Amino acid sequence: MPRSGARDLAAIPVERKQPHVMLRKAALLVGIDDYHGRPLDGCVNDADALAILLSHNEDRSPNFKCATLVAPRTAARSEPTVTRSALRDYVHEIFARHVDMALFYFSGHGTVTTRGGVLVTQDTTRSDEGITMAEIVDAANQSEIEHITIIVDACFSGRLGNASAIRDGHAVLNEGVSILAASSPQETAIERSGRGVFTSLVCGALEGGASDVMGDVTVAGIYSYAEQALGPLDQRPMFKSNVSRMLPLRTCRPVVMADALRELTDYFPSARSEYQLDPAHEPDHTQHPPGTTPDAAKERTFSNLQKLRAARLVTPVGEDHMFYAAIRSKSCRLTPLGQFYWRRAKEDLL
Repeated sequence: MPRSGARDLAAIPVERKQPHVMLRKAALLVGIDDYHGRPLDGCVNDADALAILLSHNEDRSPNFKCATLVAPRTAARSEPTVTRSALRDYVHEIFARHVDMALFYFSGHGTVTTRGGVLVTQDTTRSDEGITMAEIVDAANQSEIEHITIIVDACFSGRLGNASAIRDGHAVLNEGVSILAASSPQETAIERSGRGVFTSLVCGALEGGASDVMGDVTVAGIYSYAEQALGPLDQRPMFKSNVSRMLPLRTCRPVVMADALRELTDYFPSARSEYQLDPAHEPDHTQHPPGTTPDAAKERTFSNLQKLRAARLVTPVGEDHMFYAAIRSKSCRLTPLGQFYWRRAKEDLL
Protein backbone atom coordinates (compact mmCIF):
# COMPACT_ATOMS: atom_id res chain seq x y z
CA MET A 1 0.00 0.00 0.00
CA PRO A 2 1.40 3.44 -0.90
CA ARG A 3 2.35 5.61 2.05
CA SER A 4 1.39 9.13 1.00
CA GLY A 5 -1.39 11.14 -0.56
CA ALA A 6 -5.10 10.53 -0.96
CA ARG A 7 -6.02 7.11 -2.27
CA ASP A 8 -9.13 5.46 -3.67
CA LEU A 9 -11.85 7.85 -2.49
CA ALA A 10 -13.28 8.04 -5.99
CA ALA A 11 -13.66 4.26 -5.97
CA ILE A 12 -16.19 4.32 -3.13
CA PRO A 13 -19.62 3.32 -4.50
CA VAL A 14 -22.27 6.00 -4.85
CA GLU A 15 -25.40 3.91 -5.45
CA ARG A 16 -28.26 3.93 -2.99
CA LYS A 17 -28.86 0.71 -1.11
CA GLN A 18 -31.37 -1.79 -2.46
CA PRO A 19 -33.44 -4.20 -0.36
CA HIS A 20 -31.76 -7.43 0.71
CA VAL A 21 -28.23 -6.44 -0.33
CA MET A 22 -25.06 -6.04 1.68
CA LEU A 23 -24.70 -2.70 3.47
CA ARG A 24 -22.53 -0.20 1.63
CA LYS A 25 -19.81 1.19 3.85
CA ALA A 26 -17.22 3.89 3.20
CA ALA A 27 -14.31 5.06 5.37
CA LEU A 28 -11.82 7.92 5.21
CA LEU A 29 -8.71 7.41 7.32
CA VAL A 30 -6.33 10.33 7.86
CA GLY A 31 -2.85 10.05 9.35
CA ILE A 32 -0.30 12.88 9.65
CA ASP A 33 3.28 12.31 10.78
CA ASP A 34 4.92 15.10 8.75
CA TYR A 35 4.39 18.23 10.83
CA HIS A 36 7.04 20.94 10.47
CA GLY A 37 8.87 21.23 13.78
CA ARG A 38 6.58 18.76 15.61
CA PRO A 39 6.66 15.46 13.68
CA LEU A 40 4.89 12.34 14.90
CA ASP A 41 5.80 8.68 14.40
CA GLY A 42 2.70 6.51 14.46
CA CYS A 43 -0.17 8.29 12.74
CA VAL A 44 0.38 6.93 9.22
CA ASN A 45 0.96 3.45 10.66
CA ASP A 46 -2.32 3.74 12.54
CA ALA A 47 -4.33 4.91 9.53
CA ASP A 48 -2.91 2.13 7.34
CA ALA A 49 -3.49 -0.54 10.00
CA LEU A 50 -7.11 0.50 10.43
CA ALA A 51 -7.65 0.56 6.67
CA ILE A 52 -6.48 -3.05 6.45
CA LEU A 53 -8.74 -4.17 9.29
CA LEU A 54 -11.82 -2.27 8.20
CA SER A 55 -11.63 -3.24 4.54
CA HIS A 56 -12.53 -6.86 5.30
CA ASN A 57 -14.22 -8.88 8.00
CA GLU A 58 -12.29 -11.72 9.61
CA ASP A 59 -13.69 -14.21 7.10
CA ARG A 60 -12.29 -11.96 4.30
CA SER A 61 -15.73 -10.84 3.17
CA PRO A 62 -15.74 -7.18 2.05
CA ASN A 63 -16.51 -4.56 4.66
CA PHE A 64 -15.65 -0.84 4.35
CA LYS A 65 -14.35 0.63 1.13
CA CYS A 66 -11.43 2.57 2.57
CA ALA A 67 -9.69 5.70 1.34
CA THR A 68 -6.59 7.00 3.12
CA LEU A 69 -5.17 10.50 3.25
CA VAL A 70 -1.73 10.34 4.85
CA ALA A 71 1.43 12.39 5.24
CA PRO A 72 4.45 10.27 6.24
CA ARG A 73 7.67 11.82 7.47
CA THR A 74 10.20 12.37 4.69
CA ALA A 75 13.90 13.20 4.71
CA ALA A 76 13.30 16.30 2.57
CA ARG A 77 10.45 18.69 3.28
CA SER A 78 7.81 18.27 0.57
CA GLU A 79 4.58 20.03 -0.26
CA PRO A 80 1.96 19.33 2.41
CA THR A 81 -0.60 16.67 1.56
CA VAL A 82 -3.13 17.08 4.36
CA THR A 83 -3.93 20.77 4.21
CA ARG A 84 -6.98 22.51 5.63
CA SER A 85 -8.65 22.64 2.24
CA ALA A 86 -7.78 19.03 1.38
CA LEU A 87 -9.06 17.67 4.69
CA ARG A 88 -12.20 19.78 4.49
CA ASP A 89 -12.93 18.62 0.94
CA TYR A 90 -12.40 14.95 1.75
CA VAL A 91 -14.47 15.09 4.95
CA HIS A 92 -17.40 16.66 3.12
CA GLU A 93 -17.02 14.18 0.26
CA ILE A 94 -17.01 11.09 2.47
CA PHE A 95 -20.15 12.29 4.26
CA ALA A 96 -21.82 12.96 0.89
CA ARG A 97 -21.37 9.37 -0.32
CA HIS A 98 -24.55 7.42 -1.05
CA VAL A 99 -23.77 4.65 1.41
CA ASP A 100 -25.40 3.14 4.49
CA MET A 101 -22.47 3.62 6.86
CA ALA A 102 -19.53 6.02 6.89
CA LEU A 103 -16.49 6.20 9.13
CA PHE A 104 -14.03 9.07 9.54
CA TYR A 105 -10.74 8.50 11.35
CA PHE A 106 -8.06 11.07 12.16
CA SER A 107 -4.67 10.53 13.75
CA GLY A 108 -2.43 13.54 14.25
CA HIS A 109 -2.02 16.61 16.41
CA GLY A 110 -4.98 18.15 18.16
CA THR A 111 -5.07 21.50 19.90
CA VAL A 112 -7.40 23.86 21.72
CA THR A 113 -7.98 27.41 20.47
CA THR A 114 -10.53 30.17 20.86
CA ARG A 115 -12.49 28.31 18.17
CA GLY A 116 -12.57 25.18 20.31
CA GLY A 117 -10.86 21.85 19.61
CA VAL A 118 -8.95 21.71 16.33
CA LEU A 119 -7.53 18.86 14.23
CA VAL A 120 -4.17 20.23 13.15
CA THR A 121 -3.27 20.05 9.46
CA GLN A 122 0.16 20.31 7.83
CA ASP A 123 -0.33 23.93 6.77
CA THR A 124 -0.98 25.03 10.35
CA THR A 125 -0.39 28.66 11.28
CA ARG A 126 -0.72 30.54 14.53
CA SER A 127 -4.02 32.05 13.43
CA ASP A 128 -5.41 29.01 11.62
CA GLU A 129 -4.25 25.65 12.96
CA GLY A 130 -6.53 23.36 10.98
CA ILE A 131 -10.13 22.12 10.92
CA THR A 132 -12.24 22.57 14.02
CA MET A 133 -13.69 19.47 15.60
CA ALA A 134 -17.05 21.21 15.47
CA GLU A 135 -16.83 21.39 11.67
CA ILE A 136 -16.27 17.63 11.46
CA VAL A 137 -19.31 16.96 13.63
CA ASP A 138 -21.41 19.52 11.73
CA ALA A 139 -20.59 17.75 8.46
CA ALA A 140 -21.67 14.44 10.00
CA ASN A 141 -24.86 15.95 11.42
CA GLN A 142 -25.79 17.38 8.02
CA SER A 143 -25.14 14.11 6.17
CA GLU A 144 -27.97 11.91 4.90
CA ILE A 145 -26.00 8.75 5.78
CA GLU A 146 -27.89 6.80 8.43
CA HIS A 147 -24.91 5.54 10.43
CA ILE A 148 -21.73 7.60 10.93
CA THR A 149 -18.79 6.86 13.20
CA ILE A 150 -16.05 9.40 13.97
CA ILE A 151 -12.85 8.10 15.58
CA VAL A 152 -10.11 10.57 16.50
CA ASP A 153 -6.72 9.78 18.04
CA ALA A 154 -5.47 13.25 18.86
CA CYS A 155 -4.87 15.39 21.91
CA PHE A 156 -8.00 16.95 23.44
CA SER A 157 -10.17 14.88 21.07
CA GLY A 158 -12.83 14.54 23.77
CA ARG A 159 -13.97 18.02 22.69
CA LEU A 160 -15.55 16.41 19.63
CA GLY A 161 -19.30 16.87 19.79
CA ASN A 162 -19.18 19.56 22.47
CA ALA A 163 -21.37 22.60 21.92
CA SER A 164 -19.65 25.50 23.66
CA ALA A 165 -22.59 27.83 22.97
CA ILE A 166 -24.64 25.72 25.37
CA ARG A 167 -21.98 24.47 27.76
CA ASP A 168 -18.63 22.84 27.19
CA GLY A 169 -19.61 19.38 28.37
CA HIS A 170 -22.81 19.08 26.33
CA ALA A 171 -22.73 16.87 23.24
CA VAL A 172 -25.09 17.58 20.34
CA LEU A 173 -25.27 14.77 17.77
CA ASN A 174 -27.87 13.92 15.20
CA GLU A 175 -29.38 10.46 15.30
CA GLY A 176 -27.04 7.88 13.84
CA VAL A 177 -23.79 9.67 14.76
CA SER A 178 -21.23 8.18 17.15
CA ILE A 179 -17.90 9.62 18.32
CA LEU A 180 -14.98 7.71 19.79
CA ALA A 181 -12.21 9.97 21.10
CA ALA A 182 -8.77 8.98 22.35
CA SER A 183 -8.72 11.33 25.33
CA SER A 184 -10.80 13.67 27.44
CA PRO A 185 -11.18 17.34 26.45
CA GLN A 186 -8.26 18.27 28.74
CA GLU A 187 -5.86 15.40 27.96
CA THR A 188 -3.12 14.63 25.48
CA ALA A 189 -3.04 11.40 23.47
CA ILE A 190 0.09 9.27 23.63
CA GLU A 191 2.24 7.50 21.02
CA ARG A 192 4.33 4.48 21.95
CA SER A 193 6.64 2.34 19.77
CA GLY A 194 5.49 3.91 16.52
CA ARG A 195 1.76 3.57 17.19
CA GLY A 196 -0.91 5.55 18.98
CA VAL A 197 -1.80 3.89 22.26
CA PHE A 198 -5.51 4.42 21.66
CA THR A 199 -5.54 3.26 18.03
CA SER A 200 -3.58 0.14 18.98
CA LEU A 201 -6.44 -0.71 21.32
CA VAL A 202 -9.02 0.06 18.62
CA CYS A 203 -7.21 -2.36 16.30
CA GLY A 204 -7.14 -5.02 19.01
CA ALA A 205 -10.87 -4.59 19.50
CA LEU A 206 -11.55 -4.87 15.76
CA GLU A 207 -9.38 -8.00 15.55
CA GLY A 208 -11.83 -9.72 17.89
CA GLY A 209 -11.02 -8.39 21.35
CA ALA A 210 -14.38 -6.60 21.50
CA SER A 211 -16.49 -9.05 19.47
CA ASP A 212 -19.71 -10.34 20.97
CA VAL A 213 -21.00 -13.91 20.90
CA MET A 214 -21.97 -13.57 17.24
CA GLY A 215 -18.65 -11.95 16.31
CA ASP A 216 -19.92 -8.39 15.88
CA VAL A 217 -17.66 -5.49 16.89
CA THR A 218 -19.55 -2.24 17.53
CA VAL A 219 -18.23 1.21 18.37
CA ALA A 220 -19.64 0.79 21.89
CA GLY A 221 -17.77 -2.50 22.24
CA ILE A 222 -14.55 -0.83 21.08
CA TYR A 223 -14.96 1.90 23.69
CA SER A 224 -15.56 -0.62 26.47
CA TYR A 225 -12.51 -2.64 25.39
CA ALA A 226 -10.23 0.43 25.26
CA GLU A 227 -11.57 1.98 28.46
CA GLN A 228 -10.98 -1.18 30.45
CA ALA A 229 -7.47 -1.64 29.03
CA LEU A 230 -6.33 1.83 30.12
CA GLY A 231 -5.44 2.42 33.76
CA PRO A 232 -6.54 5.33 35.98
CA LEU A 233 -3.36 7.27 35.20
CA ASP A 234 -3.61 6.76 31.43
CA GLN A 235 -5.49 8.90 28.93
CA ARG A 236 -9.24 8.37 29.20
CA PRO A 237 -11.15 7.69 25.98
CA MET A 238 -14.59 9.18 25.48
CA PHE A 239 -17.67 7.83 23.73
CA LYS A 240 -20.60 9.95 22.57
CA SER A 241 -23.48 8.54 20.56
CA ASN A 242 -27.06 9.13 19.48
CA VAL A 243 -28.20 5.91 17.88
CA SER A 244 -31.31 3.76 17.91
CA ARG A 245 -29.48 0.80 16.41
CA MET A 246 -25.85 -0.28 16.91
CA LEU A 247 -24.47 -1.82 13.71
CA PRO A 248 -21.12 -3.65 13.68
CA LEU A 249 -18.05 -1.91 12.30
CA ARG A 250 -16.46 -5.31 11.67
CA THR A 251 -17.48 -8.94 12.06
CA CYS A 252 -15.11 -11.55 13.45
CA ARG A 253 -15.39 -15.30 13.81
CA PRO A 254 -18.37 -15.93 16.11
CA VAL A 255 -17.87 -17.79 19.36
CA VAL A 256 -21.02 -19.74 18.55
CA MET A 257 -22.55 -20.09 15.10
CA ALA A 258 -26.06 -18.70 14.63
CA ASP A 259 -27.43 -22.21 13.94
CA ALA A 260 -26.28 -23.34 17.39
CA LEU A 261 -27.87 -20.29 19.01
CA ARG A 262 -31.16 -21.06 17.31
CA GLU A 263 -31.08 -24.52 18.93
CA LEU A 264 -31.29 -22.96 22.39
CA THR A 265 -35.06 -23.15 22.20
CA ASP A 266 -34.82 -26.86 21.34
CA TYR A 267 -32.76 -27.64 24.45
CA PHE A 268 -34.58 -25.27 26.78
CA PRO A 269 -38.40 -24.99 26.36
CA SER A 270 -38.33 -21.82 28.47
CA ALA A 271 -35.61 -19.35 29.37
CA ARG A 272 -35.47 -20.71 32.93
CA SER A 273 -35.87 -24.43 32.27
CA GLU A 274 -33.04 -26.93 32.74
CA TYR A 275 -31.68 -29.55 30.36
CA GLN A 276 -31.25 -32.94 31.97
CA LEU A 277 -27.89 -34.63 31.38
CA ASP A 278 -26.82 -38.23 31.92
CA PRO A 279 -23.61 -40.25 31.36
CA ALA A 280 -24.57 -41.11 27.76
CA HIS A 281 -23.95 -37.47 26.82
CA GLU A 282 -20.23 -37.79 27.59
CA PRO A 283 -18.31 -38.92 24.45
CA ASP A 284 -15.46 -40.49 26.45
CA HIS A 285 -16.94 -43.97 26.91
CA THR A 286 -14.21 -44.97 29.36
CA GLN A 287 -15.80 -42.55 31.82
CA HIS A 288 -19.25 -44.14 31.59
CA PRO A 289 -20.60 -46.04 34.60
CA PRO A 290 -21.23 -49.74 33.97
CA GLY A 291 -24.35 -50.38 31.92
CA THR A 292 -24.34 -47.05 30.11
CA THR A 293 -25.32 -47.34 26.44
CA PRO A 294 -23.49 -44.91 24.11
CA ASP A 295 -25.82 -42.48 22.35
CA ALA A 296 -24.46 -40.59 19.33
CA ALA A 297 -27.35 -38.08 19.33
CA LYS A 298 -26.78 -37.19 22.98
CA GLU A 299 -23.05 -36.84 22.34
CA ARG A 300 -23.70 -34.35 19.53
CA THR A 301 -26.05 -32.41 21.78
CA PHE A 302 -23.45 -32.38 24.56
CA SER A 303 -20.83 -31.07 22.14
CA ASN A 304 -23.12 -28.17 21.28
CA LEU A 305 -23.84 -27.51 24.94
CA GLN A 306 -20.11 -27.45 25.66
CA LYS A 307 -19.66 -24.74 23.01
CA LEU A 308 -22.50 -22.77 24.53
CA ARG A 309 -20.84 -23.19 27.92
CA ALA A 310 -17.56 -21.82 26.49
CA ALA A 311 -19.50 -18.78 25.26
CA ARG A 312 -20.94 -18.25 28.79
CA LEU A 313 -24.47 -19.03 27.64
CA VAL A 314 -24.94 -22.28 29.55
CA THR A 315 -23.76 -23.38 32.99
CA PRO A 316 -23.96 -26.74 34.82
CA VAL A 317 -26.21 -27.00 37.85
CA GLY A 318 -24.54 -28.15 41.06
CA GLU A 319 -21.18 -28.87 39.38
CA ASP A 320 -18.19 -26.84 38.25
CA HIS A 321 -17.83 -28.65 34.92
CA MET A 322 -20.22 -29.98 32.30
CA PHE A 323 -18.33 -33.30 32.34
CA TYR A 324 -19.23 -33.97 35.97
CA ALA A 325 -22.80 -32.77 35.41
CA ALA A 326 -23.18 -35.44 32.72
CA ILE A 327 -21.43 -38.26 34.56
CA ARG A 328 -23.40 -37.53 37.73
CA SER A 329 -26.74 -37.04 35.89
CA LYS A 330 -27.09 -33.39 36.83
CA SER A 331 -28.52 -30.69 34.58
CA CYS A 332 -27.49 -27.44 32.94
CA ARG A 333 -29.31 -24.15 32.52
CA LEU A 334 -29.05 -20.84 30.69
CA THR A 335 -27.02 -17.98 32.10
CA PRO A 336 -28.51 -14.45 31.94
CA LEU A 337 -26.58 -13.99 28.69
CA GLY A 338 -27.92 -17.31 27.45
CA GLN A 339 -31.46 -16.20 28.32
CA PHE A 340 -30.90 -13.08 26.21
CA TYR A 341 -29.97 -15.14 23.16
CA TRP A 342 -32.76 -17.63 23.93
CA ARG A 343 -35.25 -14.77 23.66
CA ARG A 344 -33.69 -13.63 20.40
CA ALA A 345 -33.98 -17.18 19.05
CA LYS A 346 -37.54 -17.47 20.28
CA GLU A 347 -38.49 -14.20 18.56
CA ASP A 348 -36.73 -15.28 15.33
CA LEU A 349 -34.16 -12.48 15.58
CA LEU A 350 -31.10 -14.63 14.87
